[in-house]
Amino acid sequence: MPAPLEINPVYWVVFLGSIVFFLALDLGVFHRRSHEVSFREAIGWTTLWVVVAILFGSLIAPNVVPNWRAQETVEFITGYIIELSLSMDNVFVIALIFSYFGVPLRSQHRVLFWGILGALVLRGALIWSGAELIQYFPWMLHVFGALILVTGIKMASSSDEKVEPEKNFLVRVTRRFFPVSDSFHDSQFTILQNGQRILTPLALVLITVETTDLIFALDSIPAIFAVTQNSFIVFTSNVFAILGLRSLYFVLAGAIGYFKHLKIGLSVVLSFIGLKMLVSSWIHVSTLVSLGVVCSILLISIGASIYTDKVNKDTIKDSE
Repeated sequence: MPAPLEINPVYWVVFLGSIVFFLALDLGVFHRRSHEVSFREAIGWTTLWVVVAILFGSLIAPNVVPNWRAQETVEFITGYIIELSLSMDNVFVIALIFSYFGVPLRSQHRVLFWGILGALVLRGALIWSGAELIQYFPWMLHVFGALILVTGIKMASSSDEKVEPEKNFLVRVTRRFFPVSDSFHDSQFTILQNGQRILTPLALVLITVETTDLIFALDSIPAIFAVTQNSFIVFTSNVFAILGLRSLYFVLAGAIGYFKHLKIGLSVVLSFIGLKMLVSSWIHVSTLVSLGVVCSILLISIGASIYTDKVNKDTIKDSE
């Protein structure tokens, strides 16, 4: 029987150090000056992060981490695809948040960058907590499955999301205890006004985005535990999905109307994962099968969205 995958703390330190280095390089070199991210640039960064993620799971980790087998590679890629696909719904909500606050295009990347740092900490804590719960209370896997299944059903039946930051508890508390300027000041989160340090609306945007990511993480992180309970695989796949989220936003935000059936697809993915977790004690569904099912559902929902959009355009043309 192959030896179980055990992750030495050194690998955690090296991975986290590498991520911090690349993020610092991103903000300090590539995006030192705030600017509007073009579609071409966003496609380039999205492709880069996808390639890096696949290389990590299929080439780097197998040659560096002891006992990392083909099974771990499949688990990582499956988890990565699940997290990245569920992030698409998060992208659309972030677009609504930016629209609600009227965030200038040149400032959006900065919000997403700092949002990632917060997401790393929050998701890391959630992953650690989830892994500990499952280790000591294996029946929690069924609880997570039930919650994910309910979430999937609710997502399918819910109407379009509405962003109401004024109802956000943290935003209301921030407004109560800290003065906030009436307008944006480039990409600054705080400014000095009349000798007093005050927040800008961009700080409220960051709080709203962080809160939104936490809510989505409560759905997406339990979902990946259906694939693997190894916290290192769960965390690394989450991190790569988050890193690609920024560029993915600039790719998808302007094309929300083209993905009308994606929400249904994501709800089916969540429902499938929830059912898999609920029956895991009696029926084993291999990770490879799960990967095929998830990819098929996403491709069908995206294809149906594109086809529906084309039919609608042709109908409009014929009626003119």
